[in-house]
Amino acid sequence: MVAMEKDGRSIGILVLAAGKGTRMKSDSPKVMQPIMEKPMLYYVLKSLSSIGDIAVVIGHGGEEVRSYLSEFWPGVDTVWQREQLGTGHAVMEARDWISRFDRVLVVNGDMPLMTENVLSSLMDLHKGGCSFLTMILEDPHGYGRIVRDPIVKIVEQKDCLPDQSEIKEVNAGVYLMDVVPLLSCLDRLNRNNAQGEYYLVDVIESFQGSGLTSLPVVVDDSDTMLGVNDPSGLAKAGTILRDRYVARWMSSGVKFIDPLSVWVGPEVTFEGEAIVYPGVQIWGNTSIGVKSTIGSFSTLRNAVLEESVTLNGYCFIEDSILKRGSKAGPFCYIRDRSVLDQDGFIGKFVEVKKSHVGRGSKVPHLSYMGDASLGEGVNIGAGTITCNYDGKSKHPTKIGDGVFVGSDTMLVAPLTLGARSMTGAGSVITKDVPDEALAIGRAKQRNILGWNGDRSKKSEGIDHDDK
Repeated sequence: MVAMEKDGRSIGILVLAAGKGTRMKSDSPKVMQPIMEKPMLYYVLKSLSSIGDIAVVIGHGGEEVRSYLSEFWPGVDTVWQREQLGTGHAVMEARDWISRFDRVLVVNGDMPLMTENVLSSLMDLHKGGCSFLTMILEDPHGYGRIVRDPIVKIVEQKDCLPDQSEIKEVNAGVYLMDVVPLLSCLDRLNRNNAQGEYYLVDVIESFQGSGLTSLPVVVDDSDTMLGVNDPSGLAKAGTILRDRYVARWMSSGVKFIDPLSVWVGPEVTFEGEAIVYPGVQIWGNTSIGVKSTIGSFSTLRNAVLEESVTLNGYCFIEDSILKRGSKAGPFCYIRDRSVLDQDGFIGKFVEVKKSHVGRGSKVPHLSYMGDASLGEGVNIGAGTITCNYDGKSKHPTKIGDGVFVGSDTMLVAPLTLGARSMTGAGSVITKDVPDEALAIGRAKQRNILGWNGDRSKKSEGIDHDDK
């Protein structure tokens, strides 16, 4: 279904993303450069997705871009620009696609800070012809300058006359145009310029030559129109986005002890009030429950923390769920679809992989639980390991309710410990343990009397340097 503007006209959005981005010094195309763990293109599409149908013009590294779009943005079309002959040429290549609409919004693909509000303002002010966004910069170097007299036009940096170079109003790279006159204007483009390219900005004059309006619209916040051209620009854009997300969640009641040291990704959600200590990173589709506390230098990725969860710092939680009232850390690693159930505890220097730790169960310290299922009220002694890998396959360990595992126990999977059973400290358990049984699997202790004295006598007279 084709999207419509308020006045009933259909609108399409064309994202120009065919450029190589030479200054990125990367094999990947410019729009696929990462900002806060997402491609730059992600942020552009996110700001546009509610406005209209979208097509992305691809060229350099186009297969990589198209693969990303097909996986994460399946409703977005692609248009090939096999030769990169300028922005005007990119729009020419999309002629068939834009012909489906009454109006087209053309956007550069390297503008990750653009907001839906800015674009909506442009659409509200558009009265026909061509409207485009501009901004005022103290240092306009590298941008096309906006010349308003005697007619409105955009002069690219390399084509500027000396007096035009001093102009501080510059082109932001966003255009809203009526399609029928645009198609005529494209036919009149040429490559008579310093770069030998078809400049899209030349249609600004062409619209006026046809008796139509070309309206420059100044954006108050120039950061929203920031173009990213090199690694320094990527870092700057990431910092601005980070500040936006943190500010948004603070307005919802989240308490960041040191907002400038915390990173919160674009798809993270907080369910309500929470406390986040310095140095925390939260990425992916992570959800933080109300009244949860995240201790310093913890990293969460695709994690779910339910209500009143406490992380005691230096925790790495990935693709896992921590249920209401549970606690973890410091220095723990929980990963691969693990679940820490209600009021459970995973302590310091513990790794939990693809395991379920039951309600009220504890793995306090120096242990590894892999491919394990722990019932309720289980206590795992220090230094306990599930030996889940035999060199070819992973095997499960099942630990029943109320089990007490003694310190330094090796649980050799596949293995089941029955409810309320126990293991002796230092045991290697290789066979299933019945309910309420005590399992001891260790060699019988031998005391060799006088051992140390005999050794001392045997060493007398030895020149240890000659040993």
